Amino acid sequence: MQESLSTRDKKVIWHPYTHQKYNPDPIPIVKGEGVSLIDEQGNRYIDAVSSWWVTIHGHGHPYIAESIYRQALELEQVIFTGFTHRPAVELAEKLLTILPGNFSKIFYSDNGSTSTEVAIKMAIQYWWNQGNKKRTRIIALKNGYHGDTFGAMSISERGIFTLAFRDRLFDVLFADTPDAVKKISFRDHSEEETESLLEETACVIYEPLLQGAGGMKMYEAEALDHFLEQCRAHNIICIADEVLTGFGRTGKLFASEYCHNKPDIICLSKGLTGGTMALGVTACTDNIHDAFIHDDKLKSLFHGHSFTANPIACSAALASLELLSADKCLFDIQRIVKQQSAFCQELSGLQNIKNIRQIGTIMAFDVKDATENYTSDIRDWFTDRALKNGVYLRPLGNTVYIMPPYCISYEELKKVHAVITDILKEIT
Repeated sequence: MQESLSTRDKKVIWHPYTHQKYNPDPIPIVKGEGVSLIDEQGNRYIDAVSSWWVTIHGHGHPYIAESIYRQALELEQVIFTGFTHRPAVELAEKLLTILPGNFSKIFYSDNGSTSTEVAIKMAIQYWWNQGNKKRTRIIALKNGYHGDTFGAMSISERGIFTLAFRDRLFDVLFADTPDAVKKISFRDHSEEETESLLEETACVIYEPLLQGAGGMKMYEAEALDHFLEQCRAHNIICIADEVLTGFGRTGKLFASEYCHNKPDIICLSKGLTGGTMALGVTACTDNIHDAFIHDDKLKSLFHGHSFTANPIACSAALASLELLSADKCLFDIQRIVKQQSAFCQELSGLQNIKNIRQIGTIMAFDVKDATENYTSDIRDWFTDRALKNGVYLRPLGNTVYIMPPYCISYEELKKVHAVITDILKEIT
């Protein structure tokens, strides 16, 4: 008898963020269609988390697929040092017209982690190129998450994701998540010490308004604006990690649009290609880029990836941006915002959950649980029950969230809400 795909998978594959001893058999998915994932038995699941937050237009979108196909026949890959190509240039031109700020240059990489790595290297070398050896510190926010490579882990919250590597990460100053009252503050440092530290800071990196992997933690734009204003007063380079929040998730095209103070560097990935291809972008202002224009070749940015600006990925991104700018997509985003808001109101009377919150198309709440963190058993329990009802959810521990593709219909999102409500009724 032929082994199932799940059995074969478990013999040879190590899945990400998966407990290796007690992990259930993976579900073989054979097709993606719009908002649905379809397994080998023909069961359909509404992808209510956009397959790790990337699939903004749904699965198998014919327009993006056609763009990928045409590009693959024309040019599939070329080294991006000394060469260029139309999709990379056109995508950079398009992005620079819609990004929130005065950005002038696009640096391509592979994914969200690498986009933040590039940003940190740009900021640190900006000061080094000018002979400023004092500006070496990095500020990051508590509860932040910026990726799984070592630089990205270093600028992320020290927690269970980084526990095994804590002694190998470089030092970062962790500031409190912004609020409208407090000045910038750091763990174990007085106000006087803080002023001195700010003068030695090269850059600050932050997830604007929404800290995703840190637990879907949300904070106000006014608070962030105040925080960035203080950074500006100390001439600190501001880096916005919009890997998650970019491309409409917060109700605007980019979360930074909610703030008066704009970043000097912005990081993008996830929804950039509509979730079809791996691609990262780090955009910067002229001020940052000019520091690398020098007779000394040692002041070049020595960073690159084999698949930098892959033509197929760039073509997918161009197609995704076209879809995103269409009236239908913009309407769907606002429709989802309203429907999610109504669901938040509906949940407000339940006693077994807390901290119901929403930003744009994303809503979240916390299930009251003895283990209120990423290791909570609530995740597996919730996921299993949702799957049995045709919905895919993957809570962050006891934090349940919905982040649907923009193509989800009113009735499909209504079903997601109904399934969640029914599951919550099982909790005592």
